[in-house]
Amino acid sequence: MSVRNLVPWTSRRSPASAPQNSTEHPFFSLQRDVNRLFDDMFKGFDIGFPSESLAGTFSGSWPRVEVLDGDQAVHVAAELPGMEEKDIEILLEDDVLTLRGEKRSQNEDAARQFSERFYGKFERRIRLGYDIDEDKIQANFKNGVLNIVLPKDQAAQSRVKHIALNQ
Repeated sequence: MSVRNLVPWTSRRSPASAPQNSTEHPFFSLQRDVNRLFDDMFKGFDIGFPSESLAGTFSGSWPRVEVLDGDQAVHVAAELPGMEEKDIEILLEDDVLTLRGEKRSQNEDAARQFSERFYGKFERRIRLGYDIDEDKIQANFKNGVLNIVLPKDQAAQSRVKHIALNQ
């Protein structure tokens, strides 16, 4: 395919596809069309809905989490609306916190005509970067928000080295 077929500057154009401003340079028209193509292609990315993998398990950016790295502990909050404690599993292996569970539908699938809600299994892994004092971990679940406090191991806290900048 030649470049001439890709760039809309020939006189063989139909009147419907002609630019609104006839003095517009063909490359500006091409740039506008490519920008529109990319805008349409990426529209809806990162809008808060999970992406479902082939296995039917949500992974990646759901549930939404907030991680705060304090001096003594790492605090993790995860939004899990419409779920119950029995549907959530929290695991800590090495320095990776794993949140997993399943959100079940409250209605029959046959009765549903339209839904923007999502259901199914999910798994979210968060690398903490610290050794955690496993005996002092606290977790609570209230109003659809899971809060986890992961106290840093004293040895991990003492390994932090502050490096001075030379001037």
